[in-house]
Amino acid sequence: MNQVICTVDVVLLTLQDDGLKVALLKRDREPFKDVIALPGGYIHADGDRDARDAALRVLKEKTGIEAPYLEQLATFSGPARDPRGWSISVTYYALVSSDVIERANHPDVKLTSVDRQVKLPFDHRLIVETAVSRLRSKSQYSSLPCYLAGETFTLPQLQRVYEALMGEPINKVSFRRKITEMDMLEAIEGKFEAAGAHRPAQLYRLKSKFKQQLQLLERGL
Repeated sequence: MNQVICTVDVVLLTLQDDGLKVALLKRDREPFKDVIALPGGYIHADGDRDARDAALRVLKEKTGIEAPYLEQLATFSGPARDPRGWSISVTYYALVSSDVIERANHPDVKLTSVDRQVKLPFDHRLIVETAVSRLRSKSQYSSLPCYLAGETFTLPQLQRVYEALMGEPINKVSFRRKITEMDMLEAIEGKFEAAGAHRPAQLYRLKSKFKQQLQLLERGL
């Protein structure tokens, strides 16, 4: 009886130049050796506490990044997705600001626009599309985009993140009202960022209690 292949794959997403990018890297073994793919690997039954633990380990090993936000996406399975045989992949998506990837400076990580139709092995293209759809949908009513904004940010910077994900401009007054309703941010006392000819803008950060969970709106932006 053939053994089922059990792996995790991670869609690591970031914003760069107001565009959503996914982290890809060349596979170092067959099948599809030297082809760019999502960071992924086998679940280690003797060391991983669960699939999430495996995903965090794989992401750290493959990219050098410890993601502040990781969410289970879906399970992809079947006999045709992997040429080695019947396989199952528990997939996750992770969000980081672009400076986190820059600091990691992993030589093998390649950031690629999610809108670019790059040929990927297995069913990784479908996995990426599923993650992007999930992120854009949840951005309309949650604090999720904050994880792409960095540790600290101004409200105009955060609004641009939301707009980039939703693909349309957001009314400034409406945006700030919704952010106030979510009560997820705290102003950093005495910290401001220069804003050209305008007065310096207050810097904010996500409240600590929301760093491991999402804050939701009853009605979207």
